[in-house]
This record gives sequence, structure tokens and C-alpha cells, in this order.
Amino acid sequence: MSEIQNKVVIITGASSGLGEATARRLAKNGAKLMLTARREERLQELVANIEQEGGTAKYQITDVTERSAVEALAEATKEAYGRIDVLVNNAGLMPLSPLAATKVDEWEKMIDVNIKGVLYGIAAVMPLMLQQESGHIINISSVAGHKVFPGGAVYCATKFAVKAISEGIRLESDGKIRSTNISPGAVDTELTNTISHDETAKNADKMYDVAINADAIARAITYVIEQPGDVDVNEMIIRPTKQEL
Repeated sequence: MSEIQNKVVIITGASSGLGEATARRLAKNGAKLMLTARREERLQELVANIEQEGGTAKYQITDVTERSAVEALAEATKEAYGRIDVLVNNAGLMPLSPLAATKVDEWEKMIDVNIKGVLYGIAAVMPLMLQQESGHIINISSVAGHKVFPGGAVYCATKFAVKAISEGIRLESDGKIRSTNISPGAVDTELTNTISHDETAKNADKMYDVAINADAIARAITYVIEQPGDVDVNEMIIRPTKQEL
């Protein structure tokens, strides 16, 4: 039997991209899913598709920048399935721009989603995982969490923070909660759609010419979850073969 069979998994940002691909793959491996994002129609369609293929999934509309909403998500998951085994903190924004453009509103949105949203998810599931004496938190960082590049200072800062938070979970959970930090490179998702700075958007488009399919990251997430309980894959960097950054 797969290590994923019957595991209860919350996936944020599940309406498209990495979240959707991960949901589809985990469902095929027998996970019980709670999917969350802000676009209800996309979630309804995804849950329907998963159920048609024999999988188990529910959804709840959630804005990860609202702590009470994330707490309600965790509670709804526990009520539906009785436990929470895995949290995939996938929701994120990437409105790249040079610091001199002073797009402060965009900086604040990135901090709210990319850092605070991750922390709210951790705070919502950690007490139950510690009580269970088992759990797994998977944070989606980025290659930008390992290297700073022009136009990406604030985005990189948020992803460096995610990497630090992931390591903090590992160090502080006394072996009860597994922690994985996954850092994708260029992946074919909607992430670049949030870039409002024209020159930066053009540069990003060039870099994303070599983007890989979102299922590449979904396979990696599946791999780390299916490891035996005494194995914790802490860090993965996954780039297109041709990506330089």
C-alpha cells in the first residue's frame, strides 16, 4: 500500500498550477484532499474531476492572508476527515519589479501571501500534528529563495523567509513533524501573470521560455510524502534543465 493512501492533505492555492497538479496526482495515489483557493468555480470543477476518477476531495474558499479563514480551513478538514497529515503551503504571488519602482502595495501583498499566509497555515495545523505526534508541512519556496536577482529583491526575501521557516519547523518539532522546502525554478503556471512592471515582465517571459510542466513539482511533492515516516526529505530544488538561475 502506498504511504499516501488515506493521508489527509490540505493544499493551498489549489485552483491552478502547482496546487492543481499536486491535487490530481495525490488523489490518484489515494490521498484525502482538502483544496483551498479563492476561485470557487475552479475548485468545484477540480473536485468534481477528482471524484469522477474515484478520488476523495473537498474544498473550502480561503484567503490565506486572513488568519481566521485559515484556522477555519484546518477545523473543516479535521471535521471532514478526523485528522490532518500533510499541509502543502503552495499559495504565492510573484509581482517582480525593481526596488526603485517602489511598488510598495505589491511588496505588502507578497509579504501577506508568501510569508504570513505560510505562517498562518503552520499555526493552524501544528497543534493537531503535535497532538497526533505526526504530520508533514511542505512549503513551496523558489530558486529565488537561494539566489537574489535584479527585479526580485522583495520576492526573493519572501522565499528566503519560507526556507528559514521550513528549517525552523524541522529543528523545533522534535521529530514529530516532517518539514520539506521545495524550490521550483521556472514552471508553467499563472505566477508570472502578477508582474505589472513591463521590463521585468519581458525578462521573466524570456526566462520562462524553458519552463517545465507543473506536474514535475507535483511528482516531487508525491515523492516526499510517500517516504516512510522515519525519512524526512528536507530540501529539493527543481529547475528546467536549461535554466541558468
